[in-house]
Amino acid sequence: MGIKFSLLSVIALMAAVFVGVKVAGLHYFFGVVVPYAALATFLVGFIYRILLWARSPVPYNITTTAGQQQSLPWVKQNKLDNPTTTAGTIGRMALEVLFFRSLFRNTKYEYHEGPKLRYQWEKWLWIFGLLFHYSFLVIFLRHLRFFTEPVPGFVHRLEGLDGMLQVGLPGIYITNLIFIAAVTFLFLRRVVIPQVRYISLPADYFPLFLLFFLGLTGILMRYFSKVDVVKVKELALGIVTFNPVVPSGIGVLFYMHFFLLCVLLAYFPFSKLMHLGGIFLSPTRNMPNDSRMRRHVNPWNYPVKVHTYEEYEDDFREKMIEAGLPVEKESK
Repeated sequence: MGIKFSLLSVIALMAAVFVGVKVAGLHYFFGVVVPYAALATFLVGFIYRILLWARSPVPYNITTTAGQQQSLPWVKQNKLDNPTTTAGTIGRMALEVLFFRSLFRNTKYEYHEGPKLRYQWEKWLWIFGLLFHYSFLVIFLRHLRFFTEPVPGFVHRLEGLDGMLQVGLPGIYITNLIFIAAVTFLFLRRVVIPQVRYISLPADYFPLFLLFFLGLTGILMRYFSKVDVVKVKELALGIVTFNPVVPSGIGVLFYMHFFLLCVLLAYFPFSKLMHLGGIFLSPTRNMPNDSRMRRHVNPWNYPVKVHTYEEYEDDFREKMIEAGLPVEKESK
C-alpha cells in the first residue's frame, strides 16, 4: 500500500506540472513562484529543526561505543570508535559523515536449525549508500554551471572527470548511472527483504521515488528530449539573482524535473532526509566517552526527599531481626 501511494503521489505531481505548463501555461508559477516557495520552506524548516534539536537537553553521557574504552594503562584504547577526547570525537564524526563508519560495521544474522545464530558482515547497504550520496553530491556540484557566471573552474574539471568515458554524444556521466543504480538498490532492498519491508512506511518510499524520477527526467533531458540549456541557465541565473525571467520554449520535461527538485527541497526538513543535519547533533556520536574521567550531573535535578537505608533500618530493625535479616546495628 505504501509503495503504490508513494508512486502515485510522484506521478500525480508530474501530471500536475504537465497540465499546468502544457495546458494552463503556468510557466511563471512553476518556474519562479514554486522555486522561491520551496527554497523558503527548506531554509525555514531546516533552521527550525536544527534549533529544536540544539535546544534538547542532554544531561547524561550517552555515547555509542564501538571499541575498547580507555581504562587500564596496559589496555589499548580504540581512539576513534570509543574516543575520550575532543580530537578523537571529531575524527569519529568525520569517519561517520564522510565514510558512513557505523554503516560499514553493519552485521546481518540468520537463525538456523540447531538452534544456531550465524553472523556475517553486510556491506551492500554501505556500498550503495556511499555511492548514492557521493554521486548526488557530484551531480549537485555539476549543476552549479547553471547558477553561476562565470562557471567556477572546479565545476569544469569535475564534469571532465565525471564524463571521462566519453561514451556516446553527448558523453555519459558516470554519476548519472551510479545514482539511478543506487536509488534502485535502496528501493529493492525495502521491497525484497521481508524484515525491511515490514517496517517501511510511505515516508520511506516517497523520497526514493522522488529521487528516481528526478534522476530519470534529468537523463531524459540530456540524452533523449533535448532542452535549450542557454534558456535554462537564463532562468536559473534570474532566480539566484532575484531578477526572475522565464524564457519561452524550455519544454515541459524541464519543468517536471525542476518541480520534483522543488518538492524535494520543501519536503526535506520534514522527512528522514534531515539526517544530513541531525548527524552533527546526535549525542550518541558527538560526545566523547569520558564518563570515567568526568562526572556528568543532571543540571535539572530538583531536591527530592529520600529515605536512606540507615533510616529504613531504624524504622524496621526489630521486624528485620525477627525475620532473620542481617542488620548493621543491633537493637538497644
